[in-house]
Amino acid sequence: MLDRYDQQLRQLESLLRVSRAITAQLDLTSVLNLVIEAAVDLLAGSSGLIALRDDDGTTRIYAAYGLAREIWPVFDDLLATPLSDQQALVHRLREAGASIGLPLRHVSALPLMFRGATVGVIYVFRAALNVEFTAEEHQLLTAFADQAAIAVSNARLFQSVLREKQHLDALIENSADGVMILDERWRIATFNRAMELLTGWSREEAIGRPCAEVLAIHTPQGANLCLTDCPLQRQPFEPNPVAEGWITTRDGRRLYIQSRYAAQRSPQGAFLGAIANVRDVTEQKIEAEMQNTFISVISHELRTPVSIIKGYAETLARQDAAWDAATLREGLAVIIEEADRLAQQINTLLEASRLQTDSMRLELSDWSVRPLVERVVERFAPQAGDRFTFQIDIPDDFPPVHADYERTRTVVENLISNAIKYSPNGGLIRITARVSGDFAIISVSDQGIGIPLEEQKKLFRRFYRVDNRLRRETQGAGLGLFLSRVIVEAQGGRIWVDSRPGRGSRFSFTVPLATPMLSDQMASGEIETATSVDHPESTVVTLPRMEPPLLEDHER
Repeated sequence: MLDRYDQQLRQLESLLRVSRAITAQLDLTSVLNLVIEAAVDLLAGSSGLIALRDDDGTTRIYAAYGLAREIWPVFDDLLATPLSDQQALVHRLREAGASIGLPLRHVSALPLMFRGATVGVIYVFRAALNVEFTAEEHQLLTAFADQAAIAVSNARLFQSVLREKQHLDALIENSADGVMILDERWRIATFNRAMELLTGWSREEAIGRPCAEVLAIHTPQGANLCLTDCPLQRQPFEPNPVAEGWITTRDGRRLYIQSRYAAQRSPQGAFLGAIANVRDVTEQKIEAEMQNTFISVISHELRTPVSIIKGYAETLARQDAAWDAATLREGLAVIIEEADRLAQQINTLLEASRLQTDSMRLELSDWSVRPLVERVVERFAPQAGDRFTFQIDIPDDFPPVHADYERTRTVVENLISNAIKYSPNGGLIRITARVSGDFAIISVSDQGIGIPLEEQKKLFRRFYRVDNRLRRETQGAGLGLFLSRVIVEAQGGRIWVDSRPGRGSRFSFTVPLATPMLSDQMASGEIETATSVDHPESTVVTLPRMEPPLLEDHER
């Protein structure tokens, strides 16, 4: 009797030891291996396995003891047998054992129950005949099965949470926007790759630092919003607050960013943390500012000629004055000149608007470059006065080009106009042309103020003008170089600039020579063309869709 009591005590101690071990584990594989090994030991078996029910309702083997993985499939029929049919279980077991050469004669099946549902089954196999268990041993085995079910369920839950966390981490890391997570002390706990690229901070340096130090959003006046007006601290609390402002990156870039926050708070409103989605909206900000500036500038430029025309017309129409013929001619000449200027401004705006439909009409023909350049220079000579000297280095026998004459003239006019505007001290304006392959390269050089390298890539953007003193003193809407670029590219060419501050600038663009090259491209589908019904002599070139370069434009 004492030996029986000692055996039960040892079994109980073993159960407690195993229970502590398996409930301390959260890795599912480790838990299952501990459970099946302990179950085989407690039931004095030779081998065993654990089958779990998946979310789709199927049951499959997850772990085994004494059975190699490659023989697990032979127990599929056993898994499909009801646990209540002990005779059928033994029969299926013996069939499986015979197929793999193992003397398996008895099976004990312990269901794993969690919250009233079966999450799996422990199968323990013996080579000996069935041995009846006492009531105490049954109670012990049931307690073991309950502990094992809890441990397996916890491990599966942890595994599910871990997968979700890994999925979330992958989403955060691969997000195109910057993402950072703040803890309850406003310190950075997560900092993704996009945030590294955006701010110049590495995650190793950023994590653990205050958000106000790393992001440091500033107002145009220089105040740090993160310290003076943090959107997460505004009262009453906003559900999804937003902060916008300027930041200076560690590598010296100045960016305008938008940061959207999702905060976690306690029932009492205490801050528990937040996730921030940070986006670089510098281009959009500058675009909006430049469009506002454009509206102001163009309003002024349209109002000025209208005011001059009205003033001269009212003066000439005065009935109390008798104007001589010379005065009338002078006044009418001014009216005509200002009307032409007004018409040119309106045409420029219409052209820019027309480009948004991604098509323009090109009247392609063969013509000589030098006469066109001479005509443009002749037009600008009175405006240039004695301060400028024009030099045309284009041979008389330069090969003809195949392009739209009037639109190409517009490009040359824009370049020469800019050369005059941005050469306050005058100097030499040189126009050259040379052949390169199937294209003519036309260049306009000046001895003006030059363009900083960081500004050069923005010159051909819509509404863009270099921010300098001359920009504020000269007229222009920031459309000239943008239109020039579109015209040049519509003809199959390209346009670029070479410049250094204080050393002048050279703008160059290519025009196709009068060869079959352009026709071949159209035939091959590189450039789509169609004959206009209204203008059969014209060719309509459909441009590839160009996203309006944010706040980009060309006049310097």
